[in-house]
Amino acid sequence: MTIGATAIAVILVTVASFTLLGLLQASRHTITLEDYMVSRNRVGTGMALATIVASAMGAWILFSPPEVGATSGIAGIVGYCIGQATPAAMLAFLGTRMRFLMPNGHSLNEYVLYRFGQTMYVLTLGIGVFYMFIYLAAELTAIAKAVELMAGVPLWLTALLVITGVFIYTVVGGLEASIFTDALQFVVIVPLLLLSFGVAVVALGGWENAIAPVTQAAPELLTLTNGPGIKFGATLVIAVIAAEMFNQGNWQRVYACKTNTVVRRSFLGSSLVIWPMLLLAGMLGILAMHFGFNDDRAFFSLIQALELPTWVGMGILLLVLALVMSTLSALLNGIASVFTLDLVRLMPTTSTAGILRASRILTVIIGIPAILIASQGYNVLYLFLLADLVCAGAVFPVLFGLYSRRLTGTMAVWSAVVAIATGALFFPKPDFSPWNGLPFAGDLLVSFAAPIVVSTLVCLVWIQLKAQGGKTEAFDFGILSRDIRAYGEREGLKLTEDTYN
Repeated sequence: MTIGATAIAVILVTVASFTLLGLLQASRHTITLEDYMVSRNRVGTGMALATIVASAMGAWILFSPPEVGATSGIAGIVGYCIGQATPAAMLAFLGTRMRFLMPNGHSLNEYVLYRFGQTMYVLTLGIGVFYMFIYLAAELTAIAKAVELMAGVPLWLTALLVITGVFIYTVVGGLEASIFTDALQFVVIVPLLLLSFGVAVVALGGWENAIAPVTQAAPELLTLTNGPGIKFGATLVIAVIAAEMFNQGNWQRVYACKTNTVVRRSFLGSSLVIWPMLLLAGMLGILAMHFGFNDDRAFFSLIQALELPTWVGMGILLLVLALVMSTLSALLNGIASVFTLDLVRLMPTTSTAGILRASRILTVIIGIPAILIASQGYNVLYLFLLADLVCAGAVFPVLFGLYSRRLTGTMAVWSAVVAIATGALFFPKPDFSPWNGLPFAGDLLVSFAAPIVVSTLVCLVWIQLKAQGGKTEAFDFGILSRDIRAYGEREGLKLTEDTYN
């Protein structure tokens, strides 16, 4: 059997196994719209930690962190670790706040609608969907490229096989099936990642021998004082934290946790687990520099250069499949979830069963363009960074609104728009060159930091000016608990403009 045929067989068996297990979990009881979207208060600490980690750790960890390790070294890897682990730690507290204010809620954009009004809702909806769709396309592209590199399988075939299985169990079982399969995939991911790192080190003759060429050719990669690495790490911290706040999969899992204690334990625990996983993935990039590999394919180029046995390659393929399937299911269900509120509003007399059917159809429709993008093998890094930019501009007002009664919808909208525009002034062109002559133009760190600073200043100064002018407005947080209902309680519910003010 050729390597390509073996890879296809591994893909089919792996995808079919996770799909079957997801369907078995979904068959245990009737799936309601609430179950499909939030699986409210059903998940314990262990399962929650597993699904948070698995849904966050997609196939990207075998592409981006190794590239960062090979180009920015340990300093960049540490920045990546901080950036990816911090959102989970923040959600341990932001999540409990959201559950307190909006106990029957479902999504971040639902909170924004009731807290800030229609305009900010549309802006947030656009930001969240854009980010999650780019993430979805990037994950599918990553698995397709990985299999093409390892076994020469066409991009479109891998993308189609993988997402078909994810479609089946996600469309049928919703969030509950996604969480269940995430836990199984977590059990696969952790040992295989450790095994991949260990095999690479042993094949290179031990750690000292593995990094000897790096020590001679690029010693700066092995120090935390590497200036460019520190700068890139700081950029990643801001970009990833801002973007992950708009990942609906995170907020769904906040509501899926049984209690607030489970929310805190599972999200804080997951932030601790993410650290060593990303550290290992990044160190694989430093190992790849043994041969001079320093692009996004560094890890896979390393594996090919080592000429390892076929079974090792298939084990790595299983790792990539587990990584990508967990993230794809979370993203597909998350994107469908953010649109469900609009389905309820646009079809107020439709039963929840009808809304559920529409949501399932929407899940499939969302995934089809992602297959087409993945089959082209595009580099989506620039789109990812663009999504991170708009997230950075809106993240402060959205989260500050959980605590400040005086922040209005108008303030939130304008602070976000001005902040995004400010960041765009410094954001590079697709070839990462500056598009204007401003100081720091093309500097990613400045383009991400500026929106955070600007949106924060606009909000705080505006609130202070209104207070001095005697025009203080106080939002009634009780609206979030009184007016937002579980989907099963929304039959015939019609939302009016008064709801948004």
